[in-house]
Amino acid sequence: MSKESFEHYRFTADPGQDPIRIDIFIMHRIEKVSRNKVQSHIKQGHVLVNGETVKANHKVKANDIITIELTEPPREFEIIAENIPLNIVYEDDDILVINKNAGMVVHPGYGNYTGTMVNALSYHFQLPDNPEGDPRPGLVHRIDKNTSGLLVVAKNETAMTHLAKQFYDHTVERKYIALVWGNVEANEGCIHSFIGRDSKDRKKFKSYEEEEQGREAITHYKVLERFAYVTLLECRLETGRTHQIRVHMKSIGHPIFQDETYDGNRLLKGPPHSKYKQYIQNCFKIIERQALHAQTLGFEHPSSGQIINFDSPLPIDMATVIEKWRNYIQPFKERFKDIFENK
Repeated sequence: MSKESFEHYRFTADPGQDPIRIDIFIMHRIEKVSRNKVQSHIKQGHVLVNGETVKANHKVKANDIITIELTEPPREFEIIAENIPLNIVYEDDDILVINKNAGMVVHPGYGNYTGTMVNALSYHFQLPDNPEGDPRPGLVHRIDKNTSGLLVVAKNETAMTHLAKQFYDHTVERKYIALVWGNVEANEGCIHSFIGRDSKDRKKFKSYEEEEQGREAITHYKVLERFAYVTLLECRLETGRTHQIRVHMKSIGHPIFQDETYDGNRLLKGPPHSKYKQYIQNCFKIIERQALHAQTLGFEHPSSGQIINFDSPLPIDMATVIEKWRNYIQPFKERFKDIFENK
């Protein structure tokens, strides 16, 4: 690195990485960046692969080291310790398991510098730095701001390395409960696609069939209960991409109930009469975020090697809406007999 440049990002391609264009590789790893901007940096020689400048059509291969160097030092987030209560369901010398409330951002980022779970953790604990120096001490995974449920946090570097490998190897058990629009016909299924940024809206993600358009994403789902117009699902993550369950459910025509980003916050299924519309509005007032909860988390303890599992009860807003649907559809079960017998 020259004296006039500063390393802003460093990525190491996965051992199983198939050849992929450098500009696409970078877009999948940096949020809120356009392809034109990435290609401009490449053209100006700011992007290096294994220490050498490359062209935009260069193919990244397994274990390549990609760095982005600019003439200005990178802006670092200052993590402000804040005395924010946390719902800690388990703690020992190596790990914390936290039941996150919906509405709390997990770590600082653009537009969310304070009030995050990491700000709270920094007040209560001394946590290891993230290996890449980003503002996520102790974190090996995350869940969306408006998703509730369980996360594990590492309290030391050994635990962080051990847990990160389990997430990389897809050996961590992660089950979510989701209420989705429509009647999901199959009792169980698997969605396998590639998730990347939506070209029309960079704040969203989209499910693609081609590997070059995103990162591999696998979600297994199982029907728990049917309410004719909505379905209660258990979703098990094999991979952990940003917005994965939300994107996958949207891709099969069953967006998550009240998911504003992926079109679940409007009336999608049901009779057209005004009483039903009012019923849906009342449901939206009860749960003002996507109906998605990270219920189960299981992994190998970094020190003991034992498999430990945690379960989190449904938060009040989700439980209330589910019960409301259960009561609403009860008088119509005979009419929808074919649906309820599809179990």
